[in-house]
Amino acid sequence: MEFDVSSVLDIVAILIMFYSLYMAVSLRPKIPGGVVGKHWNFLSLLVLLFSIAYLATPFFGMIPIGVRRLFVSFVFFFGAIYVLVTVRLIFNIIRELTE
Repeated sequence: MEFDVSSVLDIVAILIMFYSLYMAVSLRPKIPGGVVGKHWNFLSLLVLLFSIAYLATPFFGMIPIGVRRLFVSFVFFFGAIYVLVTVRLIFNIIRELTE
């Protein structure tokens, strides 16, 4: 593996994702059920999915271009879902706190 800026960013991103996964899993027992718990479980699943996807980034050079484009499209798609669920969760929490 060539050690350039891209490789360093890949490694740091992978470490951040696994730290985020650890935080999501360790916070789960403190989160109540209901809507918040349901959203949190889904967000945790997406963090797991992204963590696994990030592990593939150092090997992108070995993946055929068509598969790579599909892979990136899936990451973008699930990233958009992650953002939507996160914003909706925060929106619902703020709405509950202000009522």
